[in-house]
Amino acid sequence: MFLVGTSVWLELLLEQDRAEETRRFLQQTEPSEVAITDFSLHSLGIILSRFKRDDLFDSFISDVVRDAWVAVIRLTSENLMNLTATKRQHEFDFDDAYQYLAATTHGCTLVSFDAHFDRTPEGRKTPADLLPH
Repeated sequence: MFLVGTSVWLELLLEQDRAEETRRFLQQTEPSEVAITDFSLHSLGIILSRFKRDDLFDSFISDVVRDAWVAVIRLTSENLMNLTATKRQHEFDFDDAYQYLAATTHGCTLVSFDAHFDRTPEGRKTPADLLPH
């Protein structure tokens, strides 16, 4: 399963530089193999609201979470007890620690444009890394 990070979803939603790469990755991947954290969902809601793009958030929830059956994963209170240690260990900020811990806890490959994850044993993949060559 692929845990797709906030930065990847934003590229697509805001049609940024790497939107096409992200689109191709998602088109070739079964929705049942894609996950997003509850934290990313909330972050997307906040960011899109700041851009006055609530319409994009509504569409995202409808198309990606509800209709495509992309999994929403959460950290349990037990997992959250490890968040601060994970944050310190990898010199992450809170959101990176949450994503990393969610990926490792749920056995997911982390898909992100954030190079901070390269400091971990598991690393990360970009959408382009997962496209056929």
